[in-house]
Formats: sequence, structure tokens, C-alpha cells
Amino acid sequence: MQTMRSSPASSSIYARLLRLYGKTDSIHALLAWKKCIEDYRARVTPQPHTPNHRDCILICYGDSVSAPDEAPLASLKGFMDAHLRPLFQAVHLLPFFPYSSDDGFSIIDYTAVSPRMGTWEDISALQEHFHLMVDGVINHISRHSSWFQSYLADAEGFKDFFIALPPETDLSHVVRPRTSPLLTPFVDHAGKTRHIWTTFSADQVDLNFASWRVLLAVLDALLFYVEKGATLIRLDAIAFVWKELGTACVHLPQTHEVIQFLRESIHCVDPHVRIITETNVPHAENISYFGSGEDEAQMVYNFALPPLIAHAMLTQHAHALQFWAHGLKLPNDKVCFFNFTASHDGIGLRPVQEILTHEEITQLLLTCKAHGGQVSYREQTGGEEPYELNCTYFDLISSPTLPLEIRIERFLLSQAIMLAMPGIPGVYFSSLFGVENYHDGFKHTGVPRTLNREKFNRDFLETLLAAPDTKEAKVFKGYQTLLSLRAQEIAFHPFGGFTCMPLHPQVFAIKRHYGNETLLALHNLSMNAVQFELPPEFSHAEELLQNRAHQGMLITLKPSQIAWLKRA
Repeated sequence: MQTMRSSPASSSIYARLLRLYGKTDSIHALLAWKKCIEDYRARVTPQPHTPNHRDCILICYGDSVSAPDEAPLASLKGFMDAHLRPLFQAVHLLPFFPYSSDDGFSIIDYTAVSPRMGTWEDISALQEHFHLMVDGVINHISRHSSWFQSYLADAEGFKDFFIALPPETDLSHVVRPRTSPLLTPFVDHAGKTRHIWTTFSADQVDLNFASWRVLLAVLDALLFYVEKGATLIRLDAIAFVWKELGTACVHLPQTHEVIQFLRESIHCVDPHVRIITETNVPHAENISYFGSGEDEAQMVYNFALPPLIAHAMLTQHAHALQFWAHGLKLPNDKVCFFNFTASHDGIGLRPVQEILTHEEITQLLLTCKAHGGQVSYREQTGGEEPYELNCTYFDLISSPTLPLEIRIERFLLSQAIMLAMPGIPGVYFSSLFGVENYHDGFKHTGVPRTLNREKFNRDFLETLLAAPDTKEAKVFKGYQTLLSLRAQEIAFHPFGGFTCMPLHPQVFAIKRHYGNETLLALHNLSMNAVQFELPPEFSHAEELLQNRAHQGMLITLKPSQIAWLKRA
């Protein structure tokens, strides 16, 4: 039997460490890596899972729903078991750890569950029916964490965990996702002021991956999640993890090396765990995190999709969305996109800077504000530029002045487009019910992202769903239909083929196929009826949503109609 000492993985890991840290540090790092891997191998039982067309991931907070006298995680499990079990196979549980800001993304302790949400037993209970996706928030950690406090105290083993620089250091090349200062002053335990790198906020202190001890500490945290049952790990803000003065400090070669190291290491313990990267950047940069298709992310957030669908819905024209989707390419059939329209964050604009014109992006901004949303900006050399739209997707894509029935119809159309795209879909909890902007929450926090981060009382939500005439019940019923139908069709396999078809200027049409099954998904973006000619292979087809046969070369779609045609 091959030992860890001579295993190919060990040799490959050492080569990666050499490229990052040089010979002396790499020897120390490799010894620590071997011990870490051996310890987790002894405790972890791999969980096989092959991605398939039934895969769909719910995105939610641990306290998205709550009930009196019950831990929110327990309330969430009860709601999911009662209403969502047939529809979703996995849940992306947004950071449920003790935190100090940013709704969980400023983590105090990587290994604890916030007492406000529940316990690790509650997390385990959720996994009775759902796979678990956990956030690896590894670019930064809370200023209140023991790691940072140990650093300020000059504790042994933590002296190089963070990045301190003279305040006059030239950082003009650094790409900024925020307008807050990049360096934040902190007073250490000896009374000396240190200016520390903080990419996202003064409460979120960047870790120093130029230290091998940081890399090993982060690996230990991620493997801890695997031990707790995580089968998907989302690497949050991963593009920024490596810093090198004089560069943009984003997408550096060392960043890709770190991801490859983490994936290879995790797969030494459980080869079935999937890595998903969160890089809200221009599309060409985003897809670089697929690597070769064998060594980096198995899934990449499809960040251009939400603003492009919104643009298509608002202009009632398919051109930009169709043109972009036609050019989508993957390195092989072992990786796929993670498709979504809404999440806990805003709708990013950087991914479409090279796809939509300045005028088209400006129109998105104006529409967002007109529909009750906000726009967040980031600092650039020439001033501020719009970074993301803060608005629920339900409110963004249709005017509040439209009749509610039309708004519901339009919203479900946007979700059907997302579900038809190649990859694995992710559905934000609020989207299931067509939630509108949370203005009261925004007034309280002053944080634009709060508009799309409303939490719910479980009893009240279930009362809404039980009344068939409520907006929430109608949206949920429509979503149930789409998700149930999608799960039945193998043509929607995440590794299946696809072709975008320009059949009509106002129709987004995409052909999906896998094995012997082929399906044509049609989506009328306009608020008028349209008629056009079908490809010959679909002149005899089953119209799945209407559950009826279609015959003939011509098809007429009603305003905002969805038609999924399965080739006979």
C-alpha cells in the first residue's frame, strides 16, 4: 500500500508549496499538511454524489425563517422538510458562524455555530434530506476573532497572519470592490498603531496567504466543514486572497495556485467534495477559475447572468443575452456554471461591463432606482463607478405600476430562463415567494443590501402560502411547477450540451440535450404575442408546461409565455 510519504498527492502538494513559499518554508508546510490530511482521513467518510439534472441548490441564511421558542436552524429545517424537500437536493447555508458584521461574512470563529441560530446538531439535522454547501470565507476574518487578537498580541504562530504596511505605501494599482480605506489603523497590545490590509471593511481583516501557516489554518477550517458533512464548499471573494505590491492584487497566479492546493488537499480526504468559486468580476476573468477543468473550481458563479436576464426582460429583447449565451464555453464536461438571478448580495454590474454598453448599464441603474432599489458604487482612479444593483429581482424586472398578475408572470419567466441555462441552478430563498424590497430593513441599517435580505416568521409565511390568492402563494406554486418539471428532464443535465437559437428577436431560445433527449426552451420576453418558425426537429414535440402535443413548423407564444418543447 502506498504511503503518504511517497504518494503522488504528496509530491504534487510539495511542488505547489515550493512555488508559493520556497524550499525551507515548504518543508515545514508539507509536514504540517501531512499531519492535517492524515487526521481528517481517519475521521471523514467520503460522500459519493454524481451531479445530475435533479440538482438544484437553495440559497438561504440559517435564520431565513424562525419561530418562537425554537432555534432558527430548526425552524428552517421544519419549513424545508414541509415545503422544499421534493424541489431541492442541496442547501447553501450562508455563514452561520459567530460574526461581527456583514450579515455573517465577518466571521469570529470558523468552527462554531452562532448561538443565535442553533448548534452543529441542527446543521446535521438539515442534512437528513439535503446536501450541505458551506461558505469558506477565507479572504478575511473578523477583527474580533482570536486569530486577529493573537496577531495584535504578537502571539507565537500568528505574527505573520495579517498584512501591515506603512500608511504611505502606494496601493494605487490595487483593484477595489469597495470605497472604504484599504488600510485600517489598529492599536496592538503594546500600544503601537499598525495599518492593516482590509479589502472589504474595517471589521474584515485580510489574511496573509504569503504565510504558509495561514494556508494550513484555512485548509484545516475547510476540512472541518467536510468532517461536518459539507459536500460543496463556496470560496468567498477568492479572487483577492493573494497580495503583491505593484499589482492589481486580484486574479494573481498565486491565487489560482492556492485554489488548486485547497482542492487537491480536500480531495485527498473526500474526492467527491465540489469547489465553487465566487468571483464577481468581468465574465472572462470569472471563468478563469475553472482552470483546466481538472484542477480548480468544479462550479463557477455565472455572474453575468442576473444583469443580462434583467436587461432582456426590461428591453423585451433577446439579443445581448442570446449573443453572450451563445459564446459560453467550458473546458470539459466535468465542470459547470452555478446559475442564479438573486442572492444575498446585490446584482453585480462588473461582469457585464464588456457585454452591455454604457448606456444599457445606465438604464439598468435608472430602472433599479425607479423600482425602489439602490445602487452601490466602488472607488476607481477616475472616481466612483456603479458596482451592483441592490433590489429584489421581483422588483427589478417589472414596474411596480404593472398589475400584480403580470408582475408574477414576468418574474416566473425570468426564473425559467435561469433554470433552462446549462449548469446547476441556485434559488435564493426570497425568490421562491416573489419578495419585494425590504424598505423597513434598509431604513434601520442604512445598508443597501438589506433590501434583499429580509427574514421571515415561519407561521406568517406559511399562512401566506396557504392562501391561494396571495402573491407569495402564486409565485411559489409557479416555481414548484418549473422546478418539478425541470427535475424530470435529463436534457437539463448540468454537463449536457446546449445551443442558443436566434428564432425571434424577442424570444430567448436555448436547446438542451443529453444522451438521447433533446429539449427546446422558449421564453417570450415581450408583453405581446409572437409567432415564429421552429427548427424542423421540433415540428412534432411535447409542450411540457402545457402537457400537450405540438405539431407544425409555426408556434405562437402568448405575452411572457414559457414553452419547453421536448422533441418527439
